[in-house]
Amino acid sequence: MKLSTEINSASKILGEEKAIEFIAKAGFDAWDFSMFKLGSTSEDGSLTDYPLNKSDYLSFAKLLRKIGEDNGIKCNQSHAPFPVRNEVKRSFLRRAIECTAVAGGDICIIHPDNDLSAEQNAEFYFELLPFAKEHGVKIATENMWNYNTTNWTIIDAACSNEKSFVEHLNAVNDDDFVACLDIGHAEIKTLNTSAVKMIKALGLKLQALHIHDIDLVHDNHQIPFSLKIDFIPIIKALKEINYKGYFTLEADSYLKEFNEENCFDGIKDLYCSVKKIEDLFMEM
Repeated sequence: MKLSTEINSASKILGEEKAIEFIAKAGFDAWDFSMFKLGSTSEDGSLTDYPLNKSDYLSFAKLLRKIGEDNGIKCNQSHAPFPVRNEVKRSFLRRAIECTAVAGGDICIIHPDNDLSAEQNAEFYFELLPFAKEHGVKIATENMWNYNTTNWTIIDAACSNEKSFVEHLNAVNDDDFVACLDIGHAEIKTLNTSAVKMIKALGLKLQALHIHDIDLVHDNHQIPFSLKIDFIPIIKALKEINYKGYFTLEADSYLKEFNEENCFDGIKDLYCSVKKIEDLFMEM
């Protein structure tokens, strides 16, 4: 298997360039291109001074690809900006796909609109799929959740359970539209599903992962094996469906307590956690 991690958390400390270098040095095979600041705006509504928001945005994607390749790793997937109901963020989704292709990624993860039906979200994805196909990139949708604002518990949203997830995939029904399973989201108890149920329902459509640990109540995005998820049955289910994608971490809360001096130690911790998942997978 191949091991990957998001670059968002490390780049907040080191910048994207150094983050990719350290991710490679820690042992990862690939990096997940976090594009959360794409389409971000200042208080006056103008775009922030972020490389992907500029006219020469592709040069930044090319630079990151070169840094990765110079250090022996590739971009395996990306994460487009969200929420997609935000008109500004939504207007940059094609740019996210384009940057994914230039960086060398195979899959661009684009959230569904949490509050829309499978059929409504399908219309949104139909708008993007021809462009993605032109650039040789698959689009992956992801299982989401909403807040109940009266008591701040987590409740259902688009793709939040296996039935809704499969409905979204079937509504689009395209080989270039696949599933990214967020394991932490699937294990939130108030959503009445599980990662194992999701994996078995998604089958071969499951081509990307967001791996992190939670306390089963909140969306913690912590390092695997630190909280309450039992990863053994999840790994077993991945083995049963013959999962062939990357093991990609999205434990982007873990590095919050680290700084420039010790960030590499935190990245090595992340690598060891996902390497343990790989080892368990290979042993089964």
